[in-house]
Amino acid sequence: MAPDIEARQGNGDRGDPSTAATSPAVRPFRPDDRASLDEICIRTAHIGEDGIPGRRDAGILPAIFTQPYVELEPDLVFVLDDGRGQPVGYILGTADTPRFAEDFRAKWLPLIADRYPAPSGPPGTADEAMVAVLHSPERMVVPELADYPAHLHIDLLPGTQGRGHGRELMRTFLQALQDRGVPAVHLMMATANVQARAFYERLGFEEIAVPDSGPMTCLGRTTQALDAL
Repeated sequence: MAPDIEARQGNGDRGDPSTAATSPAVRPFRPDDRASLDEICIRTAHIGEDGIPGRRDAGILPAIFTQPYVELEPDLVFVLDDGRGQPVGYILGTADTPRFAEDFRAKWLPLIADRYPAPSGPPGTADEAMVAVLHSPERMVVPELADYPAHLHIDLLPGTQGRGHGRELMRTFLQALQDRGVPAVHLMMATANVQARAFYERLGFEEIAVPDSGPMTCLGRTTQALDAL
């Protein structure tokens, strides 16, 4: 998923009280945010751009990348609110990837198995490939990532990028992990997304060698040294 590609800090309106009330701000997830998070997921799924083209059912994307986190770990879901109650970005994840993978299979898949049945053979379309991903949560558990037990996804709509909001979301999420005693976190990103890579590296993420990662790159960092963010 694509992050905020930060170019500068702030939004230039701190001195105007009339705009401060509607300035974007990070807040905890609320149940009525669900549909908005799904929409953001779809609109940013293809290297930060709309993930609908080429898919008959774009709903498979949030079924993998937002809904299970909202269902299983809502306390680790944070949104960027546009100042009027509308989410325009989010960060979410888990503090314990192996446990999350177990819960994904035992608690999440039964909720959506009727809509997305397990594949009966090799995928033949983009949608079928994503259904296969949905039904293989064990893919998240990688031995090389044992020292990075948490993982995350972060997405912001294009109009909110380049203003420091991605950094703020990341700081909030990492602080929540630190408060839980989680030592480090990882993420997977499309290798082709060079702007995302630059963003993550500015925040202290470094590449982790993972075998057979295909078109994806794995990055990780500790949950310490948050003052540098």
